Amino acid sequence: MEELAEEAGITVRTLRFYRERGLIQPPRREGRIAWYDDRHLARLRTITGLLERGHTLNGIADLASTFESGRDVAEVLGLGEPTEETPVRLTPEQLADYFQDQATAENLAAAMELGYLGTDGEEIVHISRRLLEASSELVRAGVPLDAVLTSGRQVREHADALADLFVRVLRTHTAQTEPDQLRTLAQAVVDAELSMALDRRLREEP
Repeated sequence: MEELAEEAGITVRTLRFYRERGLIQPPRREGRIAWYDDRHLARLRTITGLLERGHTLNGIADLASTFESGRDVAEVLGLGEPTEETPVRLTPEQLADYFQDQATAENLAAAMELGYLGTDGEEIVHISRRLLEASSELVRAGVPLDAVLTSGRQVREHADALADLFVRVLRTHTAQTEPDQLRTLAQAVVDAELSMALDRRLREEP
């Protein structure tokens, strides 16, 4: 414990406090010896970084609980399924940089439930770099993160319905449908229709 505290730049008393609060996992024990490893050190450095950014210990404890009970990255990404999206690996500290004070336990739990976030050991994995950057831009523009996530859930419902429509039509009227062909045709139609719908909606605005 003394060696870990020294390496992390904190006191043994602070480390004991973090353990009591459940902010770090218990050490591996061999008899009377407690072994800490690089994962404990990484967690302590993350806690320090979050504290420096203004997060409270209560908030950090909520985040730790959320991540440890969150969905595994394999479940979120659906390993083996084709995708054009690029996952992004983040530390809790890096995620806080994207969303600042809105990276609350409630919002992150909602993002996990929606399937945007998963966990892989000490890392967080966002399912899509495009969604991560778009969400961050919306928050910086003044849209609360909970509103972004609520909208994302609604978009997901419409996207699922559109995907069902395209798959059903192509499989009904063609003998074979290649996945790449389906993606190209579906995305072209949706992009064009969404572009025109935005034009119509924006013209209606005063």
